[in-house]
Amino acid sequence: MQDDKEDRVLLGTSTAAAFLRNPLHQPRRAQAHWLAMDSRARGIALVSAGSLTLVVMATLVKYLGSNLPSMEILFFRSLIGFFFVLPFFIRNPMEPLRTKRPGMHLVRGATGAVGNACFFWTITHMLLADAMALQFSRPLFMIPLALIFLGEIAGWRRTTVALVGFLGIMLYARPFTAGFEPGAFVGAAGALAGGLVVICIKRLATSEPTRVIMFYYAFWNAVFALIPALLLWVTPTWSELALLTIVGFLGISGQGLITHGLALGEATVLVPLDYSRIVYSALLGFLLFGELPGLWSFAGMTLIVASSLYLVLTEKKRLAPAALS
Repeated sequence: MQDDKEDRVLLGTSTAAAFLRNPLHQPRRAQAHWLAMDSRARGIALVSAGSLTLVVMATLVKYLGSNLPSMEILFFRSLIGFFFVLPFFIRNPMEPLRTKRPGMHLVRGATGAVGNACFFWTITHMLLADAMALQFSRPLFMIPLALIFLGEIAGWRRTTVALVGFLGIMLYARPFTAGFEPGAFVGAAGALAGGLVVICIKRLATSEPTRVIMFYYAFWNAVFALIPALLLWVTPTWSELALLTIVGFLGISGQGLITHGLALGEATVLVPLDYSRIVYSALLGFLLFGELPGLWSFAGMTLIVASSLYLVLTEKKRLAPAALS
């Protein structure tokens, strides 16, 4: 116990010189510092790290998209993610084959592939921040989807907020002006598909382990992306192949960090941190690609983010009493 206290003190007062003197001790001190943090602080750290990780992934997708088709990038991202899931079944390799819901896994994989294809397309054809903001419009679509598939009726307030968010998508698209941007509807379609994926997960989670859901999601995404990828195939260079591997790793890692982080703290604190992906995307888009969103983009982004955040946070509060009862 005394040693742990000393490690924490040393960690708080360590300097660069101390690191040079004892570089091998740094992992132990970092672990001690992590264990000393409360769950809320860990959640903030994990969600922040996960958000930045996914933005770096999206940035690499945009860079690769200048030479490779978006569907080919999606195929590699899904295939590599699939291999990262396989170690979960080392002790029981036949578990995925014993699933009782193969049809639902297929539906979830198909809708997920559509959503990811739309997202990757918007990343490579639109401003990075705009593509990220459109992805975060998914909570808006959960209002009608929950009504149709789950029989959940939203109140007038949440319905009004969702309509405001849809207005933000229209500001992006500007369908009745000379600056019409059809890519906004592609991004919205991806968000809609993402909402359908959530519905599928809710149904699968009643009988399927999370690892099996992840297995089939990665598997079917790779299968559905393979055919269009072959039709549009461009053989990647060795450096591009290395970046594709990194994209797959970052995608799995980022989602894992955010999922675990959200489970450690209050949604009102952690969910807004995930929306920082839009800020990171705007900064990296400007620094690396010279992208600067216009006034229409900022207006649409504001409405989408504000309404989506409201819907997500009020949904967490609405479900909290039910979970305690």
